[in-house]
Amino acid sequence: MKQIKNIAVLGSTGSIGTQTLDIIAEYPERFHASVLTAKSNWQLLSRQAKQFKPAMAVVSDPAAYPLLKEALKDQDVEVALGEEAICAGASLPEVDIVVTAMVGYSGLLPTITAINAGKRIALANKETLVVAGELITGMLKNSTSDIIPVDSEHSAIFQCLVGEKTSEARKIFLTASGGPFRKLSKEQLYDVTVKDALNHPNWSMGAKVTIDSASMMNKGFEMIEAHWLFDCPPKNIEIVVHPQSIVHSMVEFIDGSVKAQLGMPDMHLPIRYALGYPERLATDQSPLTLSSFANLTFESPDYEKFPLLGYAFDAIKTGGNMPCILNAANEKGVAAFLSGKIGFMDMPRLVKSVMESSAFISNPTLPDLIASNEEALMRADEWLAINSK
Repeated sequence: MKQIKNIAVLGSTGSIGTQTLDIIAEYPERFHASVLTAKSNWQLLSRQAKQFKPAMAVVSDPAAYPLLKEALKDQDVEVALGEEAICAGASLPEVDIVVTAMVGYSGLLPTITAINAGKRIALANKETLVVAGELITGMLKNSTSDIIPVDSEHSAIFQCLVGEKTSEARKIFLTASGGPFRKLSKEQLYDVTVKDALNHPNWSMGAKVTIDSASMMNKGFEMIEAHWLFDCPPKNIEIVVHPQSIVHSMVEFIDGSVKAQLGMPDMHLPIRYALGYPERLATDQSPLTLSSFANLTFESPDYEKFPLLGYAFDAIKTGGNMPCILNAANEKGVAAFLSGKIGFMDMPRLVKSVMESSAFISNPTLPDLIASNEEALMRADEWLAINSK
C-alpha cells in the first residue's frame, strides 16, 4: 500500500485550489490535505477544513482571522494568520507536496520557503518565476526540492520532455486560446467591459487570471515561466493562438519531430498529473474525443492589439528586476480595471509607464526584488492618480 502524501494547498479557495481539493477527494487513499490557506474567504476555508481535516488553516486577511477561528473552534485544526504562518505551513515536516495556487506576487515567499524546506512544489503561481526566475532556479540547484508545473501549457511541455534529452529540444510552441477578444479590432478593445473580459470562451479561472488571458499578459508570463522552467531562450519560444484549447503546448526537437500534449480544457488533468508524478493516476473523467474536435486551428498573435504580450518579451530580454516590475504594474492595472477605474486598453499604458519609470537593477537579490515590487506598485498608484476615470 502506498504511503499517503500530505499536501499543503496554498490558495485553497481559488480556482486551482478548489480543483486540487477535488483531486485529493478523488484519491483519499493517496492524498491528504494537511494545510489549507486563503486570503480572506474564511467561509469557504472553514467548510474545506471541516471536510478535509487539515492540521492547519491560515488566512492572510486580519479581518477574516477571528471569523475563521470562531468557525473552527470545535475542530482539531490550528488556525493561523498571515504570510509567516503560510510559510510555516508550507515547510511543515510532514508536508510532502506544496501546491502554490496563490495569486500574483503573494506566492513568492511561500515558494522560497518550500524550496528551502526541500519540498516538491506543484507550481500554479507563474508570477513566482516571472518575478524571481533566476533566484528560484539557482535555489533549486542547491536543494532537494523540485518543481512540477501545474499550468496546462507548462504541464504539457513537461510531459513532452519526459524521457527526452532537453538538449535535443529546439523550440517550444506555447499555445494560447486567444481569449474572448481574439476577433475584435484594436479599436473595439477600447470599449470592452469587465463583464466582457471575464467571459472566457474555454476556461473557468479566477478573475485575475481571466483578465490576464483576455489581455494576453497571461501568455507573456507563461513565456517567462517556460524560459526558467525549461532553460529555453525566449527567442526559441513561439506563442501560437489555438482557439480550441485542445493542444496545450508542443515541443520541437532537433530532428524536426514535434510532440504535443492534448486534452480537454480542464485543469483537473494537469493538477492530477503534478500530484501523481511520475505515476499517471486513473480517473473516470470523460476523456478527449477527437471526433468532436475535427478542426484544430493555429494562428499568430496580434502584438499590436495585445501589447502586454510584447512587453513580457521586452522585460525578459532586459532581465534583472524588469519582469518583477512588469508583474507589479500588471497586478495594479488588473485591479484598477476590475474596479472600473481604468479601461481595458489603459492597462498596457500603465504597465509601459511603470516599466519606464522604475529603477532598473541588473542583478537583483531577494531584498532588491521586494523593494522593486514596492516601487513599481507606488509608480502604478501615481499613474492611476492622474489617469483614473
